[in-house]
Amino acid sequence: MSEIPGLDGLLGVEHVETGPDKVVARFTIGDHHLQPFGIPHGGIYCSVHESTASVAGQIWLGTKGVVVGTNNSTDFLRQAKVGDTITVTATPIHRGRTQQLWRLESVNQDGKLIAQGQVRLANLDQEIPADALARFTGGQ
Repeated sequence: MSEIPGLDGLLGVEHVETGPDKVVARFTIGDHHLQPFGIPHGGIYCSVHESTASVAGQIWLGTKGVVVGTNNSTDFLRQAKVGDTITVTATPIHRGRTQQLWRLESVNQDGKLIAQGQVRLANLDQEIPADALARFTGGQ
C-alpha cells in the first residue's frame, strides 16, 4: 500500500513525475495483484492507466473543472511476474474544451512494453476540491 488514497493506494502506486504534459507512476507486482491462476490481473493495468490519465488530465485542466473517465481501452502485450516493477507513463493525444485523450504505456524494469492503452476523459463543469489537486501539484 502507498500513501495515495483510494485504489491506487491499495495497488501500491507511487507517482514519480506529475505535470500537465506527462505523469509517470510506478508499482511493483505483488501477490495481491494476481488473478486466481497466479498471473497479474489485467485490471491492474486498466485501473492504473485510468488513474494516471486522470491525474494528468486534472493537472492540465486545473481548477476549470473535474475530469472523469469515459472510456478505457487497454491491450495486454506481455506477461509480468511477481517482483516486476511496472512504470506507467501518460502523455496527451488530444486535450480540448470538453474532453481529453491520453496514451498510456506500461513497461517493466527492463523497458519492455507490458501493456498499452488509451483513456478518454470528459471535462466536467464542477468545482474540484483544492486539496485534491494540491496533492499532485504541490499546492501550486
